[in-house]
Amino acid sequence: MSKESGVGLDKKIAVIGLGYVGLPLAVELSKSFPVVGFDICQQRIVELKNGNDRTLEVPAEVLSDTDFILTDDLQALRGVDIYIVTVPTPVHENCLPDFSPLQKACQMIGSVMTKGSIVVFESTVYPGVTRGMCGALLQEVSGLVCEKDFFLGYSPERINPGDHQHRLHNMTKVVAGSEPWVTEVLVEVYGAINKGDIFKAKSIEVAEAAKVLENTQRDINVAFMNEVAMICQKLDISVYDVLDVAETKWNFLPFRPGLVGGHCIGVDPYYWACCARQKGIDPHLTLSGRQTNESMSSFLVQEVVKRVAKGKVAVLGLTFKEDIPDLRNTKVMDLIAGLKENGYEVDVFDPLAYGQEAEELYGITLSSQMDQQRYQAIIAVVPHQAYRQLSSPEIDAALGSNGWVIDLKGMWRDRVFSHSYWCL
Repeated sequence: MSKESGVGLDKKIAVIGLGYVGLPLAVELSKSFPVVGFDICQQRIVELKNGNDRTLEVPAEVLSDTDFILTDDLQALRGVDIYIVTVPTPVHENCLPDFSPLQKACQMIGSVMTKGSIVVFESTVYPGVTRGMCGALLQEVSGLVCEKDFFLGYSPERINPGDHQHRLHNMTKVVAGSEPWVTEVLVEVYGAINKGDIFKAKSIEVAEAAKVLENTQRDINVAFMNEVAMICQKLDISVYDVLDVAETKWNFLPFRPGLVGGHCIGVDPYYWACCARQKGIDPHLTLSGRQTNESMSSFLVQEVVKRVAKGKVAVLGLTFKEDIPDLRNTKVMDLIAGLKENGYEVDVFDPLAYGQEAEELYGITLSSQMDQQRYQAIIAVVPHQAYRQLSSPEIDAALGSNGWVIDLKGMWRDRVFSHSYWCL
């Protein structure tokens, strides 16, 4: 592809990584372009070919009607014009960025790309990573010259797992290319998905910065709500009662307290902090928000300890947020660990999480027979719709005589129970 050629509907696109971000993108792009969907996980490819998207982002009937290639064969990426990288960018245990998935993707693409290729990154990074690390690695592996033989682009992903209102077809897409003509190509590609609702960032670095800013801002706002929740507990009032009042003001921002995990909000601030330190800036506000959110599980454990006698408790929900099966970086695990350290026996329930994944990631065996137990507490952590629909008698029936209903998100605040009840 060259700057004279434009994009054209015959240009072949490969989406690298078919998770929460990559799969919906590949499906939408395949409506206008020839698309190869690539993932290194063979099991994932088999499941998708059988119409099963375990992320619940793409229904089986949509998968079956989608005309694209699904593969884990690297050779299928030869002859591609545009590569779009959607692999995760997590952090190490020391909270420093883990670029290994991104580096592996660059190495694979570099081994098959040809002159004229455009490589676009949607993975969250801090400013400078696309041109610096990714461009250099692609150049090293391919033997081609960056900005001469191949070109770079960045388009920050904005998928919100479980959100079926804000989708690719109706959200603004940000694009930036290493050359002005590359930006225009990306306008055409992504514009085919959302009727041209495209914002052209001034540069790749600006687009990279905007992405980490979006999630870092949310993290800080939730951290403030968590701090407010802690203060309200000392005042013996519910933070949710306070928020009900505050949210009647037209310009109040409707953030809520909770455990902040997942692959974006619980991770991206560390990328921003890493970038800041490289430039000699102390990111104290960013990290203060992270510290507050990371401490929330310990605070909740102590609130349970104050009320609930030692024994067996049921934790409802393991995923990092409601109504999705995503277990990555779930802070519920910190809560479970804290409960066990304080002498509780913990049964964990989640109707959406995959049992095999829970075992592999965390060594957790999911339970399924809450109605046959007599727990010291039912601790509702993740407000899945299935838990919202539980009746008060069903919940009471699972508790012993001195049991507690612990409702971290306040989803049962308007209920009447025959047992003691507590929420933030």
